[in-house]
Amino acid sequence: MASEEVKFTIPVFVTDYLKDAGYDIAFTEMKEHIEGWGSWLRSAGEFYDYRTKGDDGVLYEVHRLSVKPAKKVCKEWASLLMNEYTQVQCENEECNEWLADFYEDTNFWSNGQGLVMKAFGLGTGGWAPWLDLGEGKMLVRRYGVNMILPLSWDDDGITECAFCTSATVKGKKVTQLQLHLKGEGGYVIRTVIFDENGDTIEDDGSIGDLETGCPTPTFAIVRPAIENMIVEGSPYGVSVFEDAVDAIKAVDLAYDAIFSEVDVGKLRVFLSDLLIEETDAGEGGAKSIPFGKSDCTFFRKLAGNGDLIKEFAPSLRTEQQVKAYRTALQSLGDSTGFGLRYFDIDESGGIRTATEVSSDNSQLMRTIRMHENLLGDAIAQISRAVLHLARTYLDESLPESGTVTVNFDDSIIQDTAAEKAQDMAEVAAGLMQKWEFRVKWYGEEEAEAKRNAGVDVMDMGD
Repeated sequence: MASEEVKFTIPVFVTDYLKDAGYDIAFTEMKEHIEGWGSWLRSAGEFYDYRTKGDDGVLYEVHRLSVKPAKKVCKEWASLLMNEYTQVQCENEECNEWLADFYEDTNFWSNGQGLVMKAFGLGTGGWAPWLDLGEGKMLVRRYGVNMILPLSWDDDGITECAFCTSATVKGKKVTQLQLHLKGEGGYVIRTVIFDENGDTIEDDGSIGDLETGCPTPTFAIVRPAIENMIVEGSPYGVSVFEDAVDAIKAVDLAYDAIFSEVDVGKLRVFLSDLLIEETDAGEGGAKSIPFGKSDCTFFRKLAGNGDLIKEFAPSLRTEQQVKAYRTALQSLGDSTGFGLRYFDIDESGGIRTATEVSSDNSQLMRTIRMHENLLGDAIAQISRAVLHLARTYLDESLPESGTVTVNFDDSIIQDTAAEKAQDMAEVAAGLMQKWEFRVKWYGEEEAEAKRNAGVDVMDMGD
């Protein structure tokens, strides 16, 4: 059996530190549920590895085959929501260009897809900036749910948060706690370092309190657009497959049954004693010479008047089981917001997803809009923080960004290329203005789009 996955756990001395500072720890109430979601993501636990008793009374270890449906659901949502076509749009074009370069240089989008996948699986994830003032560098770090400790929250979300990670300082392992707190002049990023004994380290080279002056949160929380009905008032989110656990079981039950049927349906050959050669086993005994690797398909039968060789091949019920497998996949799609026709079976028996979804899949369209709204707010929030910190600490001469929005790639739901071609044809026919086309497809503001389209000042005033 494979070794258990090594996971980071927030030390007790960190939670004690926060409790002494007057903060409540909300993670405890959700811990059991988060661990359960993690088991489904890994296809681990009693459902997949269990014991059963045979006719001889012996307990046998059994492993159920899995296509990892829970992980597939989360990966699919991540690929739909966050990819290379996702864009952040600021009112100021200079901010747009800087932010695009920063995200490309730091692999924000590719790394972010992994964060979204885990956040949708475990309910919560987060982003927070990391600054090296000596080197003049900044990164956006990703945090899993097991590293996030909300400090202040309400129905509108988390307003103060702590992030805990392990690190190495001067060759020694330490625990780093970063608190993002609201101050009178904006957000403060407080860094606390603990040694292995839980004692704070004062001289570690980090800045204790960084007065950012940022008026908006210097972190962002990622979670699915699903209401937490497990622990009322909890700041943590809920797994995207919380209501689909039975569908996950059904998918892997059907998948396992298909290949178990193939295994038990192998040809069995029964050989008469007359055909089995024996060899001296010592002390006057004798034993049958083994058949080799094919022993499991050959069986010995008593000699008699019947055939010397008898074959038996059980009939397979694969067709009925594949039908059950397909039904289970449809149920999985329905339970996780994709719709009934999104998941199907590929040639190898794995899960195939639709490459193009018809616009009549209203369930997927509604669900993806809900997830986009929440994820878009998180991306916009971390983008505002990054731009502010770049101006303040990296000597970037950037203007105020203005309104920050996020444009998602919805080509799987609507044929973007065809729609764009249609709009270009309407521009050529005079049914759509060039500036309207630029607003829609380039994300420009109306005034900027009119200038770029060559509209004169008088027209701009109309």
